Amino acid sequence: MRVLVVEDHQKLNALIAAGLRREAMAVDSAFDGGSALERTAVTRYDVVVLDRDLPGVHGDDVCRRIVADGSGARVLMLTAAGAIRDRVEGLGMGADDYLPKPFDFAELVARVRALARRSGPVSPPVLDNGDIVLDRGNRVASRAGRRLDLSPKEFAVLECLLAADGRVVSAEELLERVWDEATDPFTTTVKTTMARLRLKLGPPAAIQTVREGGYRIGES
Repeated sequence: MRVLVVEDHQKLNALIAAGLRREAMAVDSAFDGGSALERTAVTRYDVVVLDRDLPGVHGDDVCRRIVADGSGARVLMLTAAGAIRDRVEGLGMGADDYLPKPFDFAELVARVRALARRSGPVSPPVLDNGDIVLDRGNRVASRAGRRLDLSPKEFAVLECLLAADGRVVSAEELLERVWDEATDPFTTTVKTTMARLRLKLGPPAAIQTVREGGYRIGES
């Protein structure tokens, strides 16, 4: 899941981004409306967490542009203006959800996940293939009834592969969906994470490497 956090308060932006990364999300940050629009123009995001009162291009205009561009990104408007009228205005300009500050972080995570499920094809809350089961809501994965001790990145990679339902997922797609802008595109991080995930899954081998294609679980 790829998320853009647009918040001009740098400390709050960093706290939100760090918290979402702990929840196995790939997170980029922008601190003004213009930068947010530049990022959404070149990167496909599942969810944009958008502060309404932004310098430069106002958050309302950023929201309208994202909706008009048809990128498919869902917008969670995050703002100190919590009156019903403000919420109605935010939803009226195309925001998918509205969360006033201050907020409970667990609620923010739940809302981001709910919006992400709506950003693409409908996908079930529990994914499985053979004896591998992944519960998205509870962030738990198991194989043959044995709970897997996965890092956030390992969990996200497994989720991506299971959601593909036998389709080959390239290393480039994994980089885009699981890692964020801070990752060197020429790094071996995908191979390293894949090796650790395979080790934790144990035998028999579940993840196939498709030459010059990528990775998949199950047959196409």
